[in-house]
Amino acid sequence: MALPAAAAQGVHTQDVPTSGMWAAPYQPSVRGGPLLILANMLTITQALVDQIVAHARKDHPDEACGVVAGPAGSDRPERFIPMLNAAMSPTFYEFDSGDLLKLYREMDDRDEEPVVIYHSHTATEAYPSRTDISYANEPGAHYVLVSTADTDGLGDFQFRSFRIVDGEVTEEEVTVVEAY
Repeated sequence: MALPAAAAQGVHTQDVPTSGMWAAPYQPSVRGGPLLILANMLTITQALVDQIVAHARKDHPDEACGVVAGPAGSDRPERFIPMLNAAMSPTFYEFDSGDLLKLYREMDDRDEEPVVIYHSHTATEAYPSRTDISYANEPGAHYVLVSTADTDGLGDFQFRSFRIVDGEVTEEEVTVVEAY
């Protein structure tokens, strides 16, 4: 596991978990105890990546959006949930409020949470826009962006993941596995 930035800044790291969304390095302080910070890595299956990319390509030229839910507290994306872009726009996405309410009730009933919140960019790189940043309200989620435009010359899409907490954007490593 790559250690979070705090570890690189001299935080003593004993008993760092090797999995899960929280890394808990020990930081001696006046109060003592662990400092919880998000690990900067998304582990996701190839099947889920394929589903997200297929959804982005299918909805092109409009932005696609959706959620990948997982067991609460696991940081393991499992259940692919494509959503309708209520804005039906090539430059903006919006979850329908009724669909979103239904989704959150369903996740609550299944003891799940949104592990990945994804959407596509159709003409720009896969990087959060100011609007994306201002609407990011799930600090524990991985925000995945897929660009359906070849903005870097490396192919017909980009797949990148970010943590967005309090307006701060941090790109994270994506590890694609066949199974968990």
